[in-house]
Amino acid sequence: MKILVCISQVPDTTTKIILNPNATAINKEGTTYVINPYDEWYALIRAIELKESGIATEIHLITVGKAEVEPIIRKALSLGGDEAIRIDAESIDPYQTAAYIADYAKSVGYDLVLCGKESIDYNNGTTGVILAEMLDLDYIGFATSIKIEGNSAIVNREIEGGEETDSCKLPVVIACQKGVAEARIPNMRGIMAARTRPLKVVTPSAVSPLTEILSYELPLAKSGVKMVSPDNMDELVELLHSEAKVI
Repeated sequence: MKILVCISQVPDTTTKIILNPNATAINKEGTTYVINPYDEWYALIRAIELKESGIATEIHLITVGKAEVEPIIRKALSLGGDEAIRIDAESIDPYQTAAYIADYAKSVGYDLVLCGKESIDYNNGTTGVILAEMLDLDYIGFATSIKIEGNSAIVNREIEGGEETDSCKLPVVIACQKGVAEARIPNMRGIMAARTRPLKVVTPSAVSPLTEILSYELPLAKSGVKMVSPDNMDELVELLHSEAKVI
């Protein structure tokens, strides 16, 4: 069984985000980037587990981005991927990103496509759904457990108020979240080997985005904490009415 894992680059949650002068893009200089946690900790690690158990034979990793994303895809390789593909394009539009990946996936053919339930930068959670539609495959989202039995995937997924179990014939696209696998740390041998592994760079197909970002806006700076004496509840009530904000 051949698995394709979608990998995306996102800003580290601990990095300071700086916008360019006209607030139309993030200033990448000084911004620390990581693999999207849902892609790394769950989708990729579950693919590796399936290979270790003898169910999968190959794991291909794919990302969309220019040369600066190569450290991210190489880190994914160091965890256990067999082949890495970088589609040489910049895209923040889910439709365009999915189209790039779908065109490549169609040319190869995969039994299982795994991705994170969303990226932690834009939190759209739509790329996997669009990708499944473009590949004419079934889609299962919010997966917390994935088992392969014969030619079927048995998936537990989170739903409102509980969990359900789905059975679907392969090939299928599955979006993963917490519970699918346990995070791993790449070992030194894997890191060193990934540095010299070939990276396939693919020219993107001609696809126009459906959306564009006009501008960004940073959240307001946090104000100081006001202390209220427990003997002065009237002041507390007044502050709740005049200054407290519901977010």
